[in-house]
Amino acid sequence: MPANAPARPAPSPARIATFAAIPIALVVGIASFWVLGGFPSSPDSSPVPAEAPQLAPTPAAVCRALVARLPQELGGLHRRQVTAGGEQNAAFGDPPIVLSCGGPAPSVPADAQLLGLSDVCWYPEEQSGRTVWHTIDRQVPLSVVVPKAADGSWLVNLSPTIVATVPTAPTGDLHC
Repeated sequence: MPANAPARPAPSPARIATFAAIPIALVVGIASFWVLGGFPSSPDSSPVPAEAPQLAPTPAAVCRALVARLPQELGGLHRRQVTAGGEQNAAFGDPPIVLSCGGPAPSVPADAQLLGLSDVCWYPEEQSGRTVWHTIDRQVPLSVVVPKAADGSWLVNLSPTIVATVPTAPTGDLHC
């Protein structure tokens, strides 16, 4: 220190305590916020409930091929794990859009409105807060549950994979 430089006063104990307390308080506050659920995990990280009926060998093979070819992202929605039947079910986004392969064929009324979307014939059924879309022109039945927050345009994103992996079947008197 130069001879003519003024001496620095010693920091006060209050200032030292303040500088020590601020980082500790921040760490304790953030940890408490996290422990109390302030930083929830990603909403689409938990598995989506799904049923997995036992399938005969041919439908099981078709479903495995379909699910294996589905993308990891569907129109900006990330693929999610399912609770059962990962070889026959797939889910995307939150709230989830859920595709199920190999379940029972729907009972379609003769006067039902059928929609042909990208070479797949669909029968929509409105259910509480969602629409369940059923294929009626495939050898292995498929259903896609779409929440009300979404629209049926997601079916168009699934159609190329469906057309490539699930063989068509006659629709009888029903026409798309």
